[in-house]
Amino acid sequence: EHVVMVDQSSSRYPYADDGQIAVPPDADWLDPWITLSFAAAATTTIGLATGVLLLPEHNPVIVAKQAASLDKLSGGRFTLGIGIGWSREEFDALGVPFKHRSARTAEYVDAMRTIWHHDVASFDGEFVNFTSIRVNPKPARDRRIPIVLGGNSDAALRRVAEWGDGWYGFNLSDTDEVARCTSLIRGMCRDTGRDPDGLRLAVALREPRPRDVRPLAEMGIDELVLVASPPSDPADVPSFVAELAAEWTPALS
Repeated sequence: EHVVMVDQSSSRYPYADDGQIAVPPDADWLDPWITLSFAAAATTTIGLATGVLLLPEHNPVIVAKQAASLDKLSGGRFTLGIGIGWSREEFDALGVPFKHRSARTAEYVDAMRTIWHHDVASFDGEFVNFTSIRVNPKPARDRRIPIVLGGNSDAALRRVAEWGDGWYGFNLSDTDEVARCTSLIRGMCRDTGRDPDGLRLAVALREPRPRDVRPLAEMGIDELVLVASPPSDPADVPSFVAELAAEWTPALS
């Protein structure tokens, strides 16, 4: 997700060696809530997820309601993938402080989980405060929505281990980098007294190959995300999906 892009950015993109995002600033960035609602209405079984929503740019009470609404309407198919953001220009345009965005994100998640869990919710924090409010609907699955955290830095992995439900590693160079990150997550989980087997782990590789599937599965990765641009003509989408299936399905057997 990006609400705002700029032609000239001084902010470093963390998922490329040169610090520059490959997507042009005039590309379409569809709003994730509207897009996933469209997908939810057109499907019945696929999982739906943001990859990722920049949570500190949003009001957490509104996000809690949006996420629960989508989860309810989709029959519990929604996973909330979040990140802390990297573009100072985007935060400035939205009037949100760039500083302390990591702490803001953690508190927002705590507040949203409080809203989902309690019929009447109160929260007293540094960035969020509300008293005796009702926010409905509640999520479809035991009043909880899985929250998966994006990011490849040690600080991002520590957030996963401390309070996340999973990890989305993006644009990783190869399976060796995946192994390094997952090893760090498991070690950090042990340090905090959490069971790492309870986390859902998803990764996107820069140049994924079908032969990567087996080693990724053996190291405990649950999902390999294929980052590819679909054709502009909707009529070409079935053949696009069929080609992906033909390439990747044999690797799953």
